[in-house]
Amino acid sequence: MPAYKQATFAGGCFWCMVAPFESIPGVVKVVAGYTGGHKKDPSYREVASKTTGHYEAVQITYDPGRVAYDRLLEVFWRQIDPTDPGGQFSDRGDPYRTAIFYHDREQREKAEASKEALAASGRFDRPIVTAILPAGDFYPAEEYHQAFYRKNPEQYRRYRQGSGREAFIQKHWGEKGDRARCFKELTPLQYAVTQLNATEPPFANEYWNNRREGIYVDIVSGEPLFSTLSQYDSGHGWPSFSEPLHPENLVEKPDLSLAAPRTEVRSLRGDSHLGHVFQDEAAPTGRRYCINSAALRFIPVEDLEKEGYGRYRELFQEKRPKKEG
Repeated sequence: MPAYKQATFAGGCFWCMVAPFESIPGVVKVVAGYTGGHKKDPSYREVASKTTGHYEAVQITYDPGRVAYDRLLEVFWRQIDPTDPGGQFSDRGDPYRTAIFYHDREQREKAEASKEALAASGRFDRPIVTAILPAGDFYPAEEYHQAFYRKNPEQYRRYRQGSGREAFIQKHWGEKGDRARCFKELTPLQYAVTQLNATEPPFANEYWNNRREGIYVDIVSGEPLFSTLSQYDSGHGWPSFSEPLHPENLVEKPDLSLAAPRTEVRSLRGDSHLGHVFQDEAAPTGRRYCINSAALRFIPVEDLEKEGYGRYRELFQEKRPKKEG
């Protein structure tokens, strides 16, 4: 087994700190929980009472051979307001303070260097106050808090927007991923589809009739998008899916480029044009995500671990039958 390591971050409400890390290749597991306080194994109610000293935090298990700690730090800074000493966005008080909890000397040094670099960048006009502290006991939160964004996607979206977090991130970072470094590796068709909103020919693309098991990720950013467990034969000639792996990794936009209005689907981090979503009674969910193969990279089940997506392997341990359209 790879020599996994752990990283621990507090960034306000832990609901919003799980998804950004789970989508990173090389991250094995993300657990929401409590740390930094004085009470052993506290409950959510106790932490929320602001009497235990705990932070809401996430503990990340990652493969350092696949993802560097520097990358995790980069993702962390882009999820928070590092200038707020009293909480995060609409959540106020000690449990919602921000902090980096280091597990060894190297992590401490990297965290301090990244904090100094952020302060020197001039991106924020107030001091960076996020604490850098030694990691201590970490207590997993109750099960209903784990992967909340997957269990309650609509509530999660409303919370991110209503709390002010989403608007803050867009204002201060204003980007959906570092696409430029990937462009030189794209084929002309991949570039035309993902960056110019082109559509590849039906029945003449790589994955429209794929029968292997695995997941599909954004060809630009690598963020997980779909699984073959939700892929079905719609008869239209493009890969069709009844649901995404992570709804929050997709952005839907009105598309008025044709006479009949459509709904475009783009990836969140990569900002890649993927395809469109339609109402489809043949789909188990009533929705058909019609996606260009050129926007996707397929990772078969047997390669998930070595490609850094090992946590998705469990999805295929109990196979669900595919529905034919």
